[in-house]
Amino acid sequence: MALITGLDHINIRTADLAGTKAFLIDVLGLVEGWRPPFPFPGAWLYAGGKDVVHLVEVETPAAESAGSSLDHFAFDIADYDEALVRVRTSGMKFRAVDTPGTTVKQIFVREPAGVTIELNWKGDRPKG
Repeated sequence: MALITGLDHINIRTADLAGTKAFLIDVLGLVEGWRPPFPFPGAWLYAGGKDVVHLVEVETPAAESAGSSLDHFAFDIADYDEALVRVRTSGMKFRAVDTPGTTVKQIFVREPAGVTIELNWKGDRPKG
């Protein structure tokens, strides 16, 4: 039996809380929700009633995720075309990829704090 039952949340440290939060809400459609009264600024963002991204504001920007030990994280998405329009409209750098041998289409986008986010649309009949 596996000890891990699923991914709980991702934590992003950002020197631009407003920008990071706006990207995740306006472009990816996450919703800001309840957060414990921590003694530091931040936000908890939800998808489908579950907190999936925790934001913590820091004074000094951290290194970007690309090329670090934790390179990126991924979300499943319901609508590839809509995601592509939202990412293009945001003006953020992105890369769209078709996964070889599958119906999976991916969009890699770097949010304002430098964290790479992978958006996965698995199509009608994904393989693998």
